[in-house]
Amino acid sequence: MVGTRLLDTVEGDATLPEAADVVVIGAGIVGVSAAYALAKAGHSVALLEKGVVAGEQSSRNWGWCRLLNRDEREIPLMQHSHELWDRLPAEIGADMGFRRNGLVYATKDPAQLARWQEWAEMAAAYQAPVRMIDGAEAKRLTPGNEQDWIGGVVSPRDGRAEPAMAAPALAKAARALGVTLHQTCAVRGLDTTGGRISGVFTEKGRIRSQAVILAAGAWASMFLRRHGIDMPQSSVHSTVFATTPAKQVSPGGLFTPDFILTPLLDGGYIVAANARGRLELTPAGIRYARKFLPSLRKNWKVVELRLGRSFFEGPDAWHGRWSFDRPTVFEKIRVLEAKPKTSIVEPALRQIVAAYPELAGIRAARLWAGWIDSTPDAVPVISRVDALPGLVVAAGFSGHGFGIGPGAGRLAADLATGAPPVVDATPFALARLVDGSPIRSPGGI
Repeated sequence: MVGTRLLDTVEGDATLPEAADVVVIGAGIVGVSAAYALAKAGHSVALLEKGVVAGEQSSRNWGWCRLLNRDEREIPLMQHSHELWDRLPAEIGADMGFRRNGLVYATKDPAQLARWQEWAEMAAAYQAPVRMIDGAEAKRLTPGNEQDWIGGVVSPRDGRAEPAMAAPALAKAARALGVTLHQTCAVRGLDTTGGRISGVFTEKGRIRSQAVILAAGAWASMFLRRHGIDMPQSSVHSTVFATTPAKQVSPGGLFTPDFILTPLLDGGYIVAANARGRLELTPAGIRYARKFLPSLRKNWKVVELRLGRSFFEGPDAWHGRWSFDRPTVFEKIRVLEAKPKTSIVEPALRQIVAAYPELAGIRAARLWAGWIDSTPDAVPVISRVDALPGLVVAAGFSGHGFGIGPGAGRLAADLATGAPPVVDATPFALARLVDGSPIRSPGGI
C-alpha cells in the first residue's frame, strides 16, 4: 500500500516547447502553484516533472493548511496562502478538498501548553485567530475522547485539503491557461550563458529560458550542488496511514500527544502516530551536520538516527558532477519512494480506540512514507540565487509545504519575473543559511 495509489492523474504535453518565459522544475504543490500564478500573469511556462504531478511529498503529507504553530517568519505567507485556498477552487472550477474546519491541539503536558501559550502571544501581533483553551473546553472540543486534558489551543479558521487532489487540480487549471506540462521528463541541468540562466537541459531536449524556478523538494540541494551552489538541506523519513471510513470524531484536524488525525472526504482519517521521524546518515547529512546540529539537539526526542539505503541512493547520496547528455539519477528514481514503517500502525490504532472507544473496528486502509525536505531552521528557501541570475529556489519546506504551497508558488513566481513580491521574501533568503550568520532556531513545530 502506498500513498500515490489514489493520486489524481493529470494529462501532460508530449512535445517540449523550444522556449518559455519561465521553466518550473518540479510539479508538487509549490511548482504547480508557481506555474499557475505565472500563467495568470501572462507568462509562457513549461512545467517539468521527472515523475508525475504530486508524486512525492505533495501527496504524502497530512493535508493541513495551518497558521497555528508556524514559525513567525512563515505567518504572512501562510495568511496569503489561506486567501488562495479560499478562492482557488471557485476560480479553477475544481474541488481541491479544502475545508476550513479548524484545528484543535490538546495536551496533558504543562510544558507543551506553555510553549503554545508563548506562540499564541507572538501570533497575536498578526491578528491570528487562535485562542488558548482550558481542560474543560479541550474536553468539549474533543467529544468522546477519554483523555484528561489540561488545556490546548484552537485555530477555528485553519483547514485541511486533500493531498491526492489539490496539486493535480491546480496543474489542470495551469494547463488550461497555457502552461505546458511534461511528466516523466527529468531536468538534468541548467544551461547558462554569460553567468546567467539561458535554459534547461532535459532528457527530451533543451528549452530556452532566462528564468527557472527550482521547486524540486528533496532533490533541490543535490541539483544545486551540481552547479556550484550550496543549500543546506536534509531529508527526514516519515510514515503516515489512512484509515477505513469511520465515525467522525473531529470535523477538523486534531493534534494530541499520542496521535494526529486529519478527516478525509471519504470518511476515513489520515493518521500520523507519535513515532520518531527517521534521519538517515548520508553524505549530504555529513556535509551539513554542523548547520543542523542546533535543530537536532532541540528535536532529538522525536528523531531516530540510523544508516540506511539513502546513504547510497537518492537525493542525499553522493552523485558528483554528472553529464547533462546522459541518463541521470532523476531518470532512475522517477518517484522517490520510502519504505513505510509498518510497526507504527497497530499501536496507533490501539491509542485511537483507547481515546475514542466508538472507533473500535477502525483499520488501516493505506500506508505510505515520504522524505521531507528540511532546512536547518525549518523555514523554506524561496529565493533568488545571487550567484546565478535568473534562478529562483523554492524548496526546503520542512514538513510545512503543503498548506503554504499556493502562497510559496506565488512568491517564487514574483521573484522570477521581478513583480512586486506578494510578501517580504527576506526571511526566506538562501543567504541566511550560507553566509556564516547563526542559524535561527525553528519557531514552530
